[in-house]
Amino acid sequence: MKLSVIIPVYNETNTIEEIINRVQAVNLNKEIIIVDDNSSDGTKEKLKRLNTRHNLKLIFQKKNKGKGAALRAGFKIASGDFVIIQDADLEYDPKDYQKLLEPLLDGRADVVYGSRFSGGPQRVFLFWHYVGNKFLTLVSNILNNLNLSDMETCYKAFRADILKELKFESNRFGFEPEFTTKVAKKGYKIYEVSISYSGRGYGEGKKITWKDGVKAFFVLLKYQFSE
Repeated sequence: MKLSVIIPVYNETNTIEEIINRVQAVNLNKEIIIVDDNSSDGTKEKLKRLNTRHNLKLIFQKKNKGKGAALRAGFKIASGDFVIIQDADLEYDPKDYQKLLEPLLDGRADVVYGSRFSGGPQRVFLFWHYVGNKFLTLVSNILNNLNLSDMETCYKAFRADILKELKFESNRFGFEPEFTTKVAKKGYKIYEVSISYSGRGYGEGKKITWKDGVKAFFVLLKYQFSE
């Protein structure tokens, strides 16, 4: 089994080395694909230096296009049997990879979501961000006939071969609702496992805002009612 870990990065010079170290520490056969979304804070230069001692696959976007666009670039070169999406901001712990992969490896699932809201340890933080997540998850569940607890989670693990069947278009954080709608409409077996979560605030570099939440709502409608 080979795992492709795809890390979209934008202006994460303070955390990129640590997240690479944490992913490398996971005892799995894996490739690490990092897509820099045209960072302007020195992240690109730091990645080039880190690559001298880490076996990384690096992609440097010429323009800042957003998380969804960065993920699409990473998907194109992924060679693993399974894919995990990993943010670079240390909110999600690679120690949870084994839990995410278990339902995939034993054949129960095609897609696994890592839920921040189903019992794992998490930082108690940002009430309105939590409410927004819950609202979008509820709308997604109604439209897609699912019972997820955390549609917006970064941690999504899935069989790599589904990338041959699904094409994604969203450039920013709309990737999450687009992905969920498309895997649901295809009838893939979806599982959810609890994960730990160490959320950060906007002063610590968090990038998603209420505007992205509004856009995510319309992305859910768009892909639910499009062919």
